Amino acid sequence: MPVTNTSDTAPRNTPDVIADALIADIRRGGFPPDTPLPTERDLCERFSASRPTVREALAQLQMRGYAISGAGKRPRAALPSITNVLKGAGDHIREIFGDAESGAHLEQMRQFIETGAAREAAKRADNTQLTKLKCALEENFDAIGTAHFATTDIAFHRALVSVVGNPIILALHDMFVSTMIAHRPPTDDAMRYDQIAYEEHRQIYQAVLDGEVLTATDVMDRHLTRSYRARLQAPRLSSNGDDPPQH
Repeated sequence: MPVTNTSDTAPRNTPDVIADALIADIRRGGFPPDTPLPTERDLCERFSASRPTVREALAQLQMRGYAISGAGKRPRAALPSITNVLKGAGDHIREIFGDAESGAHLEQMRQFIETGAAREAAKRADNTQLTKLKCALEENFDAIGTAHFATTDIAFHRALVSVVGNPIILALHDMFVSTMIAHRPPTDDAMRYDQIAYEEHRQIYQAVLDGEVLTATDVMDRHLTRSYRARLQAPRLSSNGDDPPQH
């Protein structure tokens, strides 16, 4: 059991204080990594705090890399790592996808990551990495016009980013890409959209295979720009559908 003693005169019911106390317990070994943390009820009793306050403290633990949450499970103790910290931040950042401007900024981040990945892949992808990229491309082709296309789309881009060999970049990619795609509105002609996307993927693969750095970078940049803009809703017309007056 944890050995932390909280003074009766110290403030005990703020999220910061609760989070710091639990982190101290984890660092001292009171909660070894991957063991469940106390229930919210137990924490409420220990710190004389409300359930929302305890939940905020647990969210702080996750963002700081000292807790891992699972669907329907109690948070588990952890020690900070790059992946854990990014995952904790990502769970909160995902909440802003309803805001168009924030979503656009995240799309821009993805574009920087993946154009850079295309450039690096064209420079130094080895035979094993090229084989994985080709397999992902073939699965993307087989999924054209089906509900599985988006999954294979993500897998192709992930295989490309994996070539870079940077776990931070890959973690950022994994955190946001599937969520971004899930929040995009459907297209009017899914088959045509899939065919265009696949053809651009094929061109990216060919450029990487041929070691054409500028081509791979340019095609990836145009691919992501087109894909994002194709999903933007057309501006609304005036009530009578007439063109606006000229100024």
